[in-house]
Amino acid sequence: KTFHLKVIPFLDDQEHGLFATRTPKRPNPIGLSLVKLVGVQADILHIENVDIVDGTPLLDIKPYVGEMESVSDYRIGWLSSYKDKLKSHQSDDRFK
Repeated sequence: KTFHLKVIPFLDDQEHGLFATRTPKRPNPIGLSLVKLVGVQADILHIENVDIVDGTPLLDIKPYVGEMESVSDYRIGWLSSYKDKLKSHQSDDRFK
């Protein structure tokens, strides 16, 4: 599979460095996602809010402990000008 070091993400029309975006086409296909566990059925975990492509293997699961992992002094760079659109817009098909 190919990747480009600069991409135009779905909320913007400007090129940004690959690692400043959430594009699924990356040089290392391992990523991290914070998900919500909604149920357990035998050995199947049911989750929501996952931001991975269908068929992506799940390699590890860790509990989220806000007191240990919460980050309050983060920056989101170019995305800060689109913060109000993040919950209402979905990605298009440009990275398929």
